[in-house]
Amino acid sequence: MAKHLMNGEQNEHVSVHEVSGFASDNISGALNEIHAISKGTRCSRFMFSLSLSPPQHEKVPVAAFEEALARIEKKLGLENQPRVIVFHEKHGRRHAHCVWSRIDAAEMKAIDQPFFKNRLKEISKQLYLDHGWKLPQGFIDKSKKNPLNYTRAEWQQAARTNQNPKAIKSALQQCWAQSDNKKSFEQALLESGYWLAKGDKRGFVAIDIHGEVYSLTRQLTARKKEIEQRLGKADALPSVDTVKNEISGKVSKLLGKFLGELEKDHKKELAPLRKTKTAMTAQHRKDRAAQNSYQENRWQKEESLRVSKIRKGFKGLWDKLNGRYWKQRKINERETWQAHKRDQAEREELIDRKLDMRQKLQIQFVLLRQKHEEERAKLIHDLSHLKSHEKKKAKVATHSKLRGKSQDQGIGFDAPDKDIDFEPEI
Repeated sequence: MAKHLMNGEQNEHVSVHEVSGFASDNISGALNEIHAISKGTRCSRFMFSLSLSPPQHEKVPVAAFEEALARIEKKLGLENQPRVIVFHEKHGRRHAHCVWSRIDAAEMKAIDQPFFKNRLKEISKQLYLDHGWKLPQGFIDKSKKNPLNYTRAEWQQAARTNQNPKAIKSALQQCWAQSDNKKSFEQALLESGYWLAKGDKRGFVAIDIHGEVYSLTRQLTARKKEIEQRLGKADALPSVDTVKNEISGKVSKLLGKFLGELEKDHKKELAPLRKTKTAMTAQHRKDRAAQNSYQENRWQKEESLRVSKIRKGFKGLWDKLNGRYWKQRKINERETWQAHKRDQAEREELIDRKLDMRQKLQIQFVLLRQKHEEERAKLIHDLSHLKSHEKKKAKVATHSKLRGKSQDQGIGFDAPDKDIDFEPEI
């Protein structure tokens, strides 16, 4: 968890916002403290972690994140529990991660959180309403929930093969929508680069050219009974290992060769954007470091000035007696708070400007990757047709041999009604 929170490779900017309630002042030490305290209990899930990810183009100040976390703590019974807060920025957007200790140190027991998903959904919906953001359709009507939403596990699976999880889900759902039986579904899958197989639990799965296995009940958001009504029983399908062996043969060599060449072309097209992104990230980090250095120097000078206004020795004692000390102390506290809010506003203003720049670059990434996904889908579609042409060609060749052999024996065969064109569509 600590490595994920401090991951500076997948995230362009990482900032530790808060480490509170711990003896340690760093993320790794804090999470180790949670683990150590949990050893005095029987709790195995001793941390509660969540992320706050506002809509793509909304500018959300730190105070709004803190207010949302306060609501969550109150709803889940995590108030005053030790916690860490980390902000991540990537792809032109900012989101926050928060990890709490679930162990009540006074009682030495875990804080129970029944139905926490439902409670978090209520808070999420209310946050959209309070900020005036457009509500996702799934909040209004559960039946209109985005069918292309994916889990973290699905994202990691797609990342292993450099694919878009939404594109995978969309392709499989499109195959399902355009088919009405097993044969048409298998053909639609093949044209999209997937093979139908029987999973370990006798469920229906699709396997791609890379050997990745996708559960159809998850990808199609359909029940097993509904899938069986259209496809029949999964027992009639080949196993995952059988299909993987088939893919690793001729099919893998053919698709692998062309996909490899296509991916090389895509990397060349992405290279200039990635170079711009790297330079932009480095410059933004430099600007933030310069701002931090400037604010620290200014803070020290202002703090020295505030301290100098508090007289010491006999004069300081006299100031306490006549009330001057207490008045100046309140002034210093007010000025300190104002300086803190000023520095925070300056940081927010810089982050907003940098996010705007990064979002404009991200639009170019999105458009180019959409183009790449379309090219990849077309290549797989064309190659699948080539494979079907090869099968037809093999059948006709066998038919011709049988026909020649039968003529020698005086048996007649009717010629095919139509000529078959074996030119590949690539």
